[in-house]
Amino acid sequence: MSLSKEEYDKLMMEYSRKRDAHRHELALRKARIYAQIPRYQELDRQIPDLSYAALEARLSGKEISFSLKQKLEEIASEKALLLKEAGYPADYLQPQYDCPDCRDTGYIDGQKCHCFRQKEIRILYRQSHLDRLLESNQFSRMSTSYYQGSDLEHFKGAVQTCRKFIKHFNSDYENLFFYGTVGTGKSFLSICTAGELLKQGHSVLYFSSSSLFDTISSYVFNPERKAEYHGFLDDLYGCEVLVIDDLGTEMTNNFVASQLFSLLNERDLRRRATIISTNLSLQELRDRYSDRIFSRITSSYTLMKLTGPDIRVARKMRKA
Repeated sequence: MSLSKEEYDKLMMEYSRKRDAHRHELALRKARIYAQIPRYQELDRQIPDLSYAALEARLSGKEISFSLKQKLEEIASEKALLLKEAGYPADYLQPQYDCPDCRDTGYIDGQKCHCFRQKEIRILYRQSHLDRLLESNQFSRMSTSYYQGSDLEHFKGAVQTCRKFIKHFNSDYENLFFYGTVGTGKSFLSICTAGELLKQGHSVLYFSSSSLFDTISSYVFNPERKAEYHGFLDDLYGCEVLVIDDLGTEMTNNFVASQLFSLLNERDLRRRATIISTNLSLQELRDRYSDRIFSRITSSYTLMKLTGPDIRVARKMRKA
């Protein structure tokens, strides 16, 4: 799938506004420093004069009376000292960007930046409601008061695994599989983990299991959407993090099982992380899907079983 021209232009305009806003902020900061530290402005004015003098000497064949590199280093050192003495950080007058990787252009060496890809994903897959889900599913809102005994230990262990997954995401390839009883925090931890990776700039795609396979079906069984289907698969297979929530709530049949295996297999080959949550037990998982899906999940995913009371019900009872 790809953005329409209108959507693309709107997105690029957003990047342009960001760059303009940061340039305006930098101009205000520079004016503030010039007013407070006149010497800083004097040093800035020396830089083009020195560069021009060095260029003129080089073009005329004359010997330059100073080392341009040394002079510029001396000026940079004095400027940094002036900022420090005035109580400003060393990078106070450095350009600021929402995304320092692409410098708010959306592209790196002609390729879409990860920030662009995530914006694109958000536009193309509005039905995922990930932004809305992240409002209420955050580690900062996590509570362990609903767990006791072994249930509490399981939950704490799962949280620790999620934090490790996030910390080592850039260096280690891993997949997560949450299973267990209803309402014990499986979806919560899945979305929290995805949200933290989203903050780090990774591309994240979220689907409930039913909406995922409904979407796949809408492409596969409509020949007119064949071109869109290939684009959809590129996103589904290629995004850095895919969350499949509530696996088992879809209408399971041979088509769904085949599509699920293809998805898991392709993402594994590409070493793209997948996070799955389900209310199914491992035995139910094996009975509902094929042995090869069961084998792929149990061998390629970190399995985390969550048990305990239904937190949603317990929360309502507390409020009653």
